[in-house]
Amino acid sequence: MSHLIFKSPLTMAEKLEQMREDSAYDVADDDSACVPDFSSIKNEIKSAPAPPKVPKIFMSNDCIFNCAYCGCRAGNDMRRCYTNVPRELAEIAVSEAVRSKHGVFISSAIFKNADYTTELIVETLKHIRRVLGYKGYVHAKIMPGTDPLLIRTAGLYANRLSVNIEVAKSEGYANIARQKTRENILTPMRQISELITAASAERGRYSPRFATSQTTQMMAGSTNETDFEILRLSKAMYNKYKLKRVYYTAFGMGEAVKGYENLAPVKTPIWRMKRLYQADRLMQLYGFTPDEITPTTDPNLVHDLDPKAAWALRNLHLYPIEVNTADYEALLRIPGIGTTYAARILKARKYCKITHEVLRALGVSLKKSTHFLVCDGRFDGEKTECENVFREILKSPPDKKKLPQGQLFEDC
Repeated sequence: MSHLIFKSPLTMAEKLEQMREDSAYDVADDDSACVPDFSSIKNEIKSAPAPPKVPKIFMSNDCIFNCAYCGCRAGNDMRRCYTNVPRELAEIAVSEAVRSKHGVFISSAIFKNADYTTELIVETLKHIRRVLGYKGYVHAKIMPGTDPLLIRTAGLYANRLSVNIEVAKSEGYANIARQKTRENILTPMRQISELITAASAERGRYSPRFATSQTTQMMAGSTNETDFEILRLSKAMYNKYKLKRVYYTAFGMGEAVKGYENLAPVKTPIWRMKRLYQADRLMQLYGFTPDEITPTTDPNLVHDLDPKAAWALRNLHLYPIEVNTADYEALLRIPGIGTTYAARILKARKYCKITHEVLRALGVSLKKSTHFLVCDGRFDGEKTECENVFREILKSPPDKKKLPQGQLFEDC
């Protein structure tokens, strides 16, 4: 019996301490006054940082094209023309890339012709990599109609390539960019996509690297197109060419332009770009379709509601949504809950029931979302089916200061 050990009884304090340890991973009954500490979930699941600003530099502004919207157009007699030599531009590029800490975007007007301009850009890229030894991010612009061999060579030195489609309707080229066509834009875009896909499939230790992404830019307001037409084209390009991003800019022409004297003045509102970017993210991250964002009855985005809020107003019959049972896609349809909060909610559901207090602890603002959700059967929102009431709740005019400008914002 000498091998037996008789343990002394635990004191009350020791019992309570042991209970606390034993219950660390055991969820107690729900109590709105006792909200678990979700700091670990909040630290683990965070919003993606804003895209960095990448400086944009030009090989040349001496363009042979006369596009109505471009300050580098051949018909602009007020411009002071310049064309860099590759070595000088390479030094400028590396200096700007180091200063920004995020890389550089090398663009150009079309000097002499598309191939000659792209040759200059390729020589600049070679100097950046081979001579100056810069290994960071470089985005290179490809001119419309560029020779396939030059595109392939440019992709060996750049991280990203882009060809700007500019207009949402093919007939727009004849109206505002007569030297451009659907073919000389989409042909290089298609080739870049195929080269990226092929390089990705064959990438190995000794295989030559190639650019890993492609973007494009589209103007709004240049052809009297609806936002549905813009989003439909964007979605098609994302699917067909595997674009990393579509950038949106506002078409504007305040006075008559040489060669386009018959065009009426146009000024596309800046807020429309903010809404297009929001709609674009809904398609890419939230699973919305162009038809959902801009249906036949509402083919254009509105000023006072973001696209997701506008969709919610058109589908009030789907709310409120129970956050304790809804899947990820359903959570994303709740105004005020995005990808980050939806992921946090799903993670937190493993440990406790989701209450309004838990949502606050996870960082969710209930100012708007509380009217569209239920927490374990509890609804704290407006008990009304009046659309105007919800419209007032969801109103959010776009902030012009946060609007991305063209291709200065990159998802590196």
